[in-house]
Amino acid sequence: MEYDVKDLGLAEQGKLRMEWAGQSMPVLKNIGERFKKEKPLSGMRIAACLHVTTETANLMRVLKDGGAEAYLCASNPLSTQDDVAAALVKEYGIPTFAIKGEDNASYYRHIMSCLDAKPHITMDDGADLLVTLHSEKKELIKDVIGGTEETTTGVIRLKAMAAKGVLSYPVIAVNDALTKHMFDNRYGTGQSTIDGIIRATNRLLAGSNFVVCGYGWCGKGLASRAHGMGANVIVIEVDPLRALEAMMDGFRVMPLAEAAPIGDFFCTVTGDIHVIRYEHFEVMKSGAIVCNSGHFNVEIDLDALYAKATARRMIRDFVEEITLPSGAHVNILAEGRLVNLASAEGHPSSVMDMSFANQALSAEYLVQNYKSLAKNVFKVPDPIDQEIARLKLASMGADIDVLTPEQVKYLSSFDMGT
Repeated sequence: MEYDVKDLGLAEQGKLRMEWAGQSMPVLKNIGERFKKEKPLSGMRIAACLHVTTETANLMRVLKDGGAEAYLCASNPLSTQDDVAAALVKEYGIPTFAIKGEDNASYYRHIMSCLDAKPHITMDDGADLLVTLHSEKKELIKDVIGGTEETTTGVIRLKAMAAKGVLSYPVIAVNDALTKHMFDNRYGTGQSTIDGIIRATNRLLAGSNFVVCGYGWCGKGLASRAHGMGANVIVIEVDPLRALEAMMDGFRVMPLAEAAPIGDFFCTVTGDIHVIRYEHFEVMKSGAIVCNSGHFNVEIDLDALYAKATARRMIRDFVEEITLPSGAHVNILAEGRLVNLASAEGHPSSVMDMSFANQALSAEYLVQNYKSLAKNVFKVPDPIDQEIARLKLASMGADIDVLTPEQVKYLSSFDMGT
């Protein structure tokens, strides 16, 4: 078996951490037990480009239990948990290609290693696997029946490909499932981003000005959690509806040019490029802390910052101090990459339980329905979304009411007025 991980000697530690995460993933466990019996993925080779974490590892085990040959590489150079990668290889026989801190050349080499497996299904977190397949391994596309995508950023890329007619197979936008983005993006990103910032800096949030760039589901979660820690939250938006929502939620809204001189913490969660630029850096307070929790590190224009810097030094793990010509300095966390995964452990396993349940069931859906699907981006079917919500509620000891026949009739009629 081919693989590329840091140290197989870390496998026992990784196995224990996988077990710990698995205890909070009852929905995925439930699906895994059915997969073991039914083997719905038999004969399928699945190449996954996801964050190599304890939660992802449990997904990979479920895919293998479902009969698939599963291959895994990292979707971010800094998000890999090396002990987990080792455990997947040594304890579970899953070919894994990921090392925390790998350079870009290694990152894409690992993607190519997964593609060398000649997959039938691709699983992405940011669409790098699919885009690489379409650009450098086109000869393998004929064997691919479909794919899935985990993130907002990836879905944006895939929809652009579909609009231009260059997407070569159907992809299910797992990110757009209600049981994914309403919970993973909001509660997962919200908590894990704060966790990453605190682990990296050990700075107090209470009383600070915390600037959140973007008020989508991730931004909403981050703003809420920063507020809960006592920060004064400022929201930056370009969408008037989202800006209005942020105002109604009790946050200040202003252009970044106004927030830059007063902010203590800045975090981008937009999915767009160069949100924080040098014009903002040069007016920030000395000591300002800047990070990103969007998928790619392009949200912060680091090249422009580095070009103007008079000095750079790593002042502590995951914190780079950049000195500006004025003598002031700003602190960049985790090289501008996902701070929640680079300097912490990513989303809590209980919320990833639903996200990865969507991945597993979407893979099963592709196997069953790919012949009838066009080369486009599709939402997760509503019955899958509903079933995951039902299973999650049951695992939490909650139950809900059922409509009476009278209520069903009323909701489907038009002649019952006042």
